[in-house]
Amino acid sequence: MKAALNSLKKKLAQLGRSMLVPVTAMPVAGILSRIASDDMLNIPLLKTAGDIVFGNMDILFALGAVVAFAKAKDKVSPMVASLLSILVLKATFASLDDTINMGIFAGIVVGCFTAWIFNHSKEWNTPKIFDFFTGEKFVITLAPIFTVALGYALSYIWPPIQLLLDGFAIGIARLGAIGVFIFGFLNRLLIPVGLHHVFNSYIYFNLGSYTQPDGTVVTGEMTRFLAGDPTAGLFLSMFFVVMMFGLPGAALAMYKCAKKRKSEVKGLMTSSAITSFVTGITEPLEFSFMFVAPQLYFVHALYTGLAGAVCYLLHIRLGFSSGGNIIDMTLNWGLGSNVILMIPVGIVFFLLYFFTFRFLINKYDLKTLGREDDFIDSQEITEEEKDRDPFQQELRLHGQEDRREPWRSGQYRKHRQVYDPPARRNSRRFSDESGQDQADGRQGRGHAIGYKHSDHHRLRGAQRHVRDRADHLNHRFPCCLGGIIV
Repeated sequence: MKAALNSLKKKLAQLGRSMLVPVTAMPVAGILSRIASDDMLNIPLLKTAGDIVFGNMDILFALGAVVAFAKAKDKVSPMVASLLSILVLKATFASLDDTINMGIFAGIVVGCFTAWIFNHSKEWNTPKIFDFFTGEKFVITLAPIFTVALGYALSYIWPPIQLLLDGFAIGIARLGAIGVFIFGFLNRLLIPVGLHHVFNSYIYFNLGSYTQPDGTVVTGEMTRFLAGDPTAGLFLSMFFVVMMFGLPGAALAMYKCAKKRKSEVKGLMTSSAITSFVTGITEPLEFSFMFVAPQLYFVHALYTGLAGAVCYLLHIRLGFSSGGNIIDMTLNWGLGSNVILMIPVGIVFFLLYFFTFRFLINKYDLKTLGREDDFIDSQEITEEEKDRDPFQQELRLHGQEDRREPWRSGQYRKHRQVYDPPARRNSRRFSDESGQDQADGRQGRGHAIGYKHSDHHRLRGAQRHVRDRADHLNHRFPCCLGGIIV
């Protein structure tokens, strides 16, 4: 059961990463659409180019899903098959029931379905007359054909699911500030497992619908806002508060709490805060404390939801194409409402993040950057272990002291083996307090004696050489007597 859950988690994480493909196309499309709108440059051709991306998000999701799950180095064939399959699926729905609207889920299903066909068909054997079509290219033939059957099955399966999702959207919208808080909280909380894109995609690209003046229907909070929907943007404004103000406050707190390497921490925190403010990319900052201090990350998720609730109550409406950053804020200021209120709200959240993070880091001694424990490669051996060391015993018998460097004397090499020459191993000088010979294969803490009595007959010829060599070294280098570290 645990293995099945881990496998499911891995697949969902793969699916989440696949959704980065369409997300990467959003910034340029959003900028083109925004700067070409009527209240800015008024260039219809550029606006059409941007709207094409938003109108074909299902195709982008199909390509992203097939890239994630197709098991091949060269994924051109499954990508072509996925493109053909999503077109076939849309045509199938149009002929069976034109009210079916799967949105981005159509792309996800088709992409996964095409990848499954590819992974199973690329090794199939066919008559030699069809060799050109088999192998990795076989999916281009098979996927569109099987997609017709898939579309027929989905025409019965999807309508109830669509009603359920519509109910979810209506329910979270009716919850008002609480619904926005839940969305913001889960948006951040799912990042460590890579599932936030799965959750975000429905809100961004499917929640609600808006008909543009030219008759084009767009869906999703992000696309509706950029298309000019006066009701969109309430689910997105929180990210400007967190990315432009909150996380830079957290970065300042972590720098102030650093105890060492302050210049290094300052550089890293400054660059991460600027990245978050200018581009809306928060991963460098979030991953700096996500795993070393999960308490801070949980607070960060709570504050994200709280920022959403505050913006909703103040009716701060602002959307983005790439993220909650200063660029999108500047470009989309005219499309939003009460945007000016975001500045005082942001300052409050900057202070809230700063003081909360600083308090928690100092209170619980959280190991954020600059507060890590010193890394010790291996613990020093105890005095008792030194007493049992044959090398140390040999030194004491000759009235010598260990003048070797610590790394050579074995103080930082607990798990190395110590070769005790057979001539000395048979001596009772190396017995412990109980009288048991340590050289008979017994393992002391930090030292493993490498020879047993059963090996004596194999070492007869080497005993005399080792003893003579040890005496020679003792004469020339008294500090080098004793066990040989191997």
